[in-house]
Amino acid sequence: MVKEQLNILIQMASSDGMIAEKELRLIRTIAEAKGISDREVDELIKNPKPIANLDHLTTEQRFEFLYNIIQLMKADGQVFKSEIVFCEDMAERLGYNRRVVAELSSKIYSDPSITADRDSLKEKAAKYLR
Repeated sequence: MVKEQLNILIQMASSDGMIAEKELRLIRTIAEAKGISDREVDELIKNPKPIANLDHLTTEQRFEFLYNIIQLMKADGQVFKSEIVFCEDMAERLGYNRRVVAELSSKIYSDPSITADRDSLKEKAAKYLR
């Protein structure tokens, strides 16, 4: 599950043609917290896998995926249209309406040390579950 999430984050980060340093730091921070080495992250960057079916995820896991991809979208201080589209596509694959990205992105910060009220965000996101 963790490598699936990292794979998605890597694809999100590279959706604008490159992985910015701040995006890579956030990916590595998430990986480290989940027990994944830098070497394994580098391997995922070199060889991204197709995004698997996400239907098996719990509601909590779906929210975590969504939260992390939105945070990553904002990590480098620039939000590209390709990143928004990627986030919206992933939201749909996670079972949300695309509009959840706009709803949550104004409340999720690019700096992982600034945490939003996750319970409030989960409630907002739940309204967009299909």
